[in-house]
Amino acid sequence: MTDFNKHDADHLETLDRDLHRLSYLENATQYVARPMMGPGIALAFMVLAGLSAAIFFGFEPQNYVVILAAVFGAYMALNIGANDVANNMGPAVGANALTLSGAIAIAVVFESAGALLAGGDVVSTISKGIIAPSTMASADVFIWAMMAALISAALWVNLATWVGAPVSTTHSVVGGVMGAGIAAAGLSAVNWPTMSAIAASWVISPVLGGAIAAAFLALIKSRVIYQDDKIAAAKKWVPILVGIMAGAFASYLALKGLKRIMKIDLPTALAIGLALGVAAWLVTIPLIRRQSEGLENRNKSLKTLFGIPLVISAALLSFAHGANDVANAVGPLAAIVHAAEYGSFADKVAIPMWVMIIGAFGISFGLFLFGPKLIRMVGSQITKLNPMRAYCVSLSAAITVIIASWLGLPVSSTHIAVGAVFGVGFFREWDAAKRMRASTVAMPDAQRIAPEERRRRKLVRRSHFMTIIAAWVITVPAAAIMSGLIFYILSAVVH
Repeated sequence: MTDFNKHDADHLETLDRDLHRLSYLENATQYVARPMMGPGIALAFMVLAGLSAAIFFGFEPQNYVVILAAVFGAYMALNIGANDVANNMGPAVGANALTLSGAIAIAVVFESAGALLAGGDVVSTISKGIIAPSTMASADVFIWAMMAALISAALWVNLATWVGAPVSTTHSVVGGVMGAGIAAAGLSAVNWPTMSAIAASWVISPVLGGAIAAAFLALIKSRVIYQDDKIAAAKKWVPILVGIMAGAFASYLALKGLKRIMKIDLPTALAIGLALGVAAWLVTIPLIRRQSEGLENRNKSLKTLFGIPLVISAALLSFAHGANDVANAVGPLAAIVHAAEYGSFADKVAIPMWVMIIGAFGISFGLFLFGPKLIRMVGSQITKLNPMRAYCVSLSAAITVIIASWLGLPVSSTHIAVGAVFGVGFFREWDAAKRMRASTVAMPDAQRIAPEERRRRKLVRRSHFMTIIAAWVITVPAAAIMSGLIFYILSAVVH
């Protein structure tokens, strides 16, 4: 009996060891498989997009080009989700007003809603008039040029995301179309005045976004943060700022997000914004008064008053981005579908609903699978954000687009949002230096800070600043060169 028990115990011990080995193996397998999960789901979505195109067009050989275009259109949409959407959600996450998972959930819903409910039903196939359609020799040449533009733009945005640089997906498409157009029809095919305006926007977008964000932060600091009674100041100014936000977003969405329902000119959009802004201001006054009851007179208390407006602004930015930028992303795909279906090409084409669905769901999947890296970069790695600073970034993004529309400038939402983050960071540096100088004048015997220590205390990380600026500058030429090469490869394979 004793021998049996001993044998039984040995057997159980061996079994336990084997089970431990199995559990270690299972954990190791999960650890190895986790990085492959995202690309696997992305690949499945691209295949599904190709199958959708096949269902709509049929599996005939002449439709293979549309099926291939749908696959690359899905790839482009995934990359937009991974890179572009971070600009809307990053500030709210960096300010701890939203968790990463909460931000992704809100962005998925509002990006998709913006794309499907208010996305432009007509898109400029040559991406804002960069290439003259008359220069294309045939519909086939046009199709392969658009295919090259789509592939190169998607590859460039993918590379930028991997490096950790938020770039303009619209500029990537612009560069792709330009490069393929030059490869297909020569330098004369490009509308150079339009390209000059786009190049000017590289500087105008971030500078304007940064200046407006810095101006609002200066206003909040002087009128609220540096006041003796911060809560009393907040009761007065937070409703005004919420009213400005509501008015700016109402104008922005009326101008950019309602193309499918009706065409609204700038004066009408501003009138709508003014009416809704005043209404929001009046509604917010009692809400902020009630929310501020019992709060201590310190900066930490102010953060709670800006939390909800910041979340709302992030959601509205996502809706507007979905409405405005998805069409740019799926533009080359829509152009290919039109050319394949009708055997001709035009300046503007309608976007089929199934193409918009690929764009909307692709952005959502891309954000969910690959977005956290860029959200963290924009939200916390460039400069430290709190709800007040993040609110200035969101407000600046909406106002800058309205000003740019009024001036007729082609601007990038990515450049505006990231420029606003830089603007907030550089204003904080300037403000901190000014206050330090003032304290040194007041107390001459105060300890002076060494230049090395002053450099270390910079509030904007210079390495990220240089990486992002470099990525912005080379986006159009890099996408153009890749697109030209891809066009030559595709032409050689097809012929």
